[in-house]
Amino acid sequence: MEETQDDPGGAFVWGEAERRAALGDVAYLRELGARLSDQYQDATERARTYAHQLGHVIRVLALTPGRQSLVELMRLVDEKRRPSHPRELASLLAEHQRPADLAATVFGRPGAGTADELAPCLFHELLLRSADMQGIPQPRSSHTLAWLPARLLDFEAGAAFPHRTVNGSAGGSGTAMPAEGRLDPPVPRTTERSALRNTATVEVHESIVSAPQAGDWGHFDAWVFRLDEDLDPVLVPALLPALPMPCTEVGPTGRFEVALSPLGEVWRLLFATASMGGVYGGGVGGAYGRMWAWRSMAGLAGAPAGAGAEEAERLARETTWFRFEADSEWFHNEIGCDFGIAALSPDHRRLAVLAATDTD
Repeated sequence: MEETQDDPGGAFVWGEAERRAALGDVAYLRELGARLSDQYQDATERARTYAHQLGHVIRVLALTPGRQSLVELMRLVDEKRRPSHPRELASLLAEHQRPADLAATVFGRPGAGTADELAPCLFHELLLRSADMQGIPQPRSSHTLAWLPARLLDFEAGAAFPHRTVNGSAGGSGTAMPAEGRLDPPVPRTTERSALRNTATVEVHESIVSAPQAGDWGHFDAWVFRLDEDLDPVLVPALLPALPMPCTEVGPTGRFEVALSPLGEVWRLLFATASMGGVYGGGVGGAYGRMWAWRSMAGLAGAPAGAGAEEAERLARETTWFRFEADSEWFHNEIGCDFGIAALSPDHRRLAVLAATDTD
């Protein structure tokens, strides 16, 4: 096969394929395609290697404390438009660098313009860690994360984060039922299903499942039930197993655990679900983990479409929250990989449910 020198690969000249085809030399075309395929695979593997090596260098710079390493990292980020994952970088920086150094080098750099995604993410990563926010500017009003409160609320305190080193990371947050506030319904339970029907719209459903969807959990679903009269919160544990949801079909004696839960516990579960992800998901990091935890919380609490964070917070504080788990076939029933949340609205006329499950 005659080689050409039209490109660095030495195997392709524009128009040559058409000329050979016209001459009937289809064997040449097959050989050319095979060679290009091999070159493409080699280039892809090299690009993957370079990306891995570049990621390692960025990680080392981010995890090396000190202003000088930050200066060099930001030069690399701004000059080469790398990395392509600012959310992950923001999380690394918040974990290993001093807020004062970040204020000077990340937020105060010339490259921190309107197109910058690193600064807004880093703001919320630091906020969630109760960092000293002096000199740390809030995200611009047009940014998605600007919807979130610019202060850390009491129920957000104590959020869990992964712990990263140069060579890897470890983290995760279990979903085990709390020991306190338990209200497990007695057995045997009735097998009769409630006549209530799911009224969740597509928009409400998407809001409620925001956290497990962002965290790439294996399976999740949401339901909303409208009640004809006020429901006393003490009756919720008995009602949950009877609701027409596949995640609660456990029979009269199957395990069904329910606990009254503080808002902070529910929010931290939603945050871990989104920020650290499921078994095979890496999560979306702290900043967007906060965003999607709030979206799920707002949907469960019944916040109307377009509501601001202040309205979502008010409703969430007035909502009665429950956690539950069940040995239904819908759940995988693996430790740390199942959870259910139920939210009774302030007027006691709406019961919203989120369930999620994952497995390896």
